Amino acid sequence: MQFGRHISGQFNVELESIRTHVLTMGGLVEQQLSFAMQALHKDDIDLAKKVVRDDHKVNSMEVSIDEACTRIIAKRQPTAKDLRLIMAIIKTITDLERIGDVASKIATVAIESSPLKDQTFQISLEPLGRQAIAMLHQVLDAFARMDVDAAASVYKLDDKLDAEYEAVIRQLMTYMMEDPKSIPNIIQVMWSARAIERVGDRCQNICEYIIYFVKGKDVRHLGEQSIDDLLK
Repeated sequence: MQFGRHISGQFNVELESIRTHVLTMGGLVEQQLSFAMQALHKDDIDLAKKVVRDDHKVNSMEVSIDEACTRIIAKRQPTAKDLRLIMAIIKTITDLERIGDVASKIATVAIESSPLKDQTFQISLEPLGRQAIAMLHQVLDAFARMDVDAAASVYKLDDKLDAEYEAVIRQLMTYMMEDPKSIPNIIQVMWSARAIERVGDRCQNICEYIIYFVKGKDVRHLGEQSIDDLLK
């Protein structure tokens, strides 16, 4: 990804370093979410505990990147486009950290619900989890290249994730009606499903930040059609 040339070569080095750290953080968050879903589906308590333990790494990376961005703003007095990049990065790492929180909480659910686990409920989340992880992977790739077309494509994937989420909720509601004793465990699964669905919303946010950096347009709340019109 090219940020443009600056009079200060050190400025270029600093921007590239921050970009690299964001992608490293994104890779860790993707791994955390993948491990959390594996732990939930396979009843792997050791893996779930690892996800919970490693959450601090995500948090530390967010703080470190945020501090680096603050230093650049203070030292370099960035131009408009550079400032858009820095703001996009700050917002992106916030969403990544929150996805990391989702992974940690899903892992916690895997640990706490293990003695009562009904695999039927857990398996129903597998397609939803796969879609969320794929969406996260693709938006990180779009961020790495600051590719607005790829970002627009990823943005649309949230509709498919939402549809899968609604199907899961309908399935779980049926289970509850058939067996009221299962309600406490199903509520935990419902919470996990909702958390996974929110990953899609976080990915959409990152798509918006990419478009904001490249196009200089705030596309929040515009919707898919308006974004497509902007990119034509």
